[in-house]
Formats: sequence, structure tokens, C-alpha cells
Amino acid sequence: MSHGGGGGALPGTLPRAQAFRLPGRHGYAVEFSPYLPGRLACATSQYYGIAGCGTLVILEQTEAGIHLFRSFDWNDSLFDVTWSENNEHVLVTSSGDGSLQIWDTENLTGPLQVYKEHSQEVYSVDWSQTRGEQLIISGSWDQTVKLWDPAVAQSLCTFKGHEGVIYSTIWSPHIPSCFASVSGDQTLRIWDAKAPRLPVIIPAHQAEILSCDWCKYDQNLLITGAVDCSLKGWDLRNIRQPVFSLLGHTYAVRRVKFSPFHPTLLASCSYDFTVRFWDFSKPDPLLETVEHHTEFTCGLDLSLYHPGQVADCAWDETVKVYNPSSLAVPA
Repeated sequence: MSHGGGGGALPGTLPRAQAFRLPGRHGYAVEFSPYLPGRLACATSQYYGIAGCGTLVILEQTEAGIHLFRSFDWNDSLFDVTWSENNEHVLVTSSGDGSLQIWDTENLTGPLQVYKEHSQEVYSVDWSQTRGEQLIISGSWDQTVKLWDPAVAQSLCTFKGHEGVIYSTIWSPHIPSCFASVSGDQTLRIWDAKAPRLPVIIPAHQAEILSCDWCKYDQNLLITGAVDCSLKGWDLRNIRQPVFSLLGHTYAVRRVKFSPFHPTLLASCSYDFTVRFWDFSKPDPLLETVEHHTEFTCGLDLSLYHPGQVADCAWDETVKVYNPSSLAVPA
């Protein structure tokens, strides 16, 4: 499936590479559970997200392979998914009809709650990770970001200012009430939920920016990925120019993720069908290119429990879970 790294599973560990087929569903986002090792969620759409419905797929990894644990259908495309940070059974998805859905894997009747305030597709949803906060942010093609408390029936705040479609909204893992957003307006913006009118605005690319992520080890460092095929690192203490640029993708970078285990490792996936692994501290930063999809690769996540384990999903109707050799952690 991926090139690089072979060999069987060690005793008591998960197999190196597993795949799960999503018949008639195109993968948009995948995320490992922060609570349950081996459980992951995938947000999917029919007909490449252009028409039809969406399905939230919950998968379980075992030594025998990946199997379906639960699935939930929605009447429009699902574009993103985030796990609750305070309940192992709860997830939130975002949809093409402008709504967010809160699901409970123990409640099979449908969503616990639906929030419908955005006027266009909701492309991004994220649950805060800082202590004491249980907040959700959503980013939409209506050019707004909304802040939600899952215990409250309507949004707490709407953040305006982007001049293009919002593709990604990600909470800081370090700074309470702080999140980043990126947009078709070519900017990265850093927001304080307590002061919504005063974001830091970074003209990060001369192209639409599709994804961003925060470094897990440095509260000032973010990565952006854009339609210009590049990834750029940004230090919030000096935003005049990127601290690094990573080149190698041949089509738009769809999603970027920092490693939870290593301060300078990150991963990216692209419309060029590849997933690439990078160490931005090295003179030759591209560590590995994994080519195991036959369509746009849209979803990407790195496990919090199994160092070096990666999940991705693509429009080729598959989710793959694997251990690229470049992320092998020395004993």
C-alpha cells in the first residue's frame, strides 16, 4: 500500500497497514479518537461532495483488520469531523447544508443536536483541546467562523473578516480561546475568541489556503498548506516571512498535520494523490512520499496512541491506516 517500511506486526501491536473500503462514499476527513486507541472516524460524501448525502463512519482497528463500528447518515455531504474532548462517544461533523451535527456513538437514532446557522457549506469543525474549555469552532464557505458551546442551542459568537471561503479552523493546543483560520482570500488569521474583531492577519500564500495546523511543541508555530502546492511555517513572533517553506507536492495541499510525538515532523496530503512526511529541521526536509491512493487525498491524521501511525482517506473510497517508515520512533 505504501512504499517504504515492511515487515509484520510486533506482538501486541497493530498491523503495519490496513485498509477499509467506503463503497459509494468519498473520504473528506479522518480523525483518530483521543480516548480509544484503534478507533477512528471518517466524514464522507456521495458523488464527490457535489450532490447526495453524507455518512459518518466510525471504524475500529483490531489485529484482524479494520471493521465498521458504527455509521450515521446525513442528508447532505459531510466535510469534516472532530471528536469531543470530554466524552469518548461524542463527535461533531460539518455539512454541505450549512449545519453541524453532534453524534453519540451509543445513540443510534440520529444526531443529538443539529446547529444550522451557516448559510453555505461548513468545511471545517474543531473541538478545543485546552483545559477547562469545551468549545467548538466551525468555518464556512459563507466567510464566517462560528463559536459554539455544545451545551447551548445557538452559536456564542460569529467571527467576520475573511474575504473568501474558509477552508480550515483549528484551535491552538496551547493558548485558551485562540484559534487559526485559513481562507481562499490567501490569509492565515489568528483569533482570540474573547476579542473577535482583532485577528492577526498573515498574507501567507499567493493562492487559496486549504489547511493549517499548530505545532504541538511550540505555541508560536503554525503550518499552512495551499493551492500553490507549498507548505509554509509561520512564527507568530515574526510574521513578515515564513520560517520555512516545503516544496514537493505537484497539486494543491489539502491537509497538513504536525506530529504529536516530534517537534519538527509533519505530514501533508494533496490532490496529487500522495501523502508526504517532512522534517522541517533538516536540509532535505522531505522524508517520504506515500503513494497508495488513486484519487484526491483529503483526510489525514496522526495517532495520539501509536507513535508513527497515520490514517488517511481519499476520493477513491478508501481509508488507510499505516506506519510510514519515516515516522518510526527509535527505541
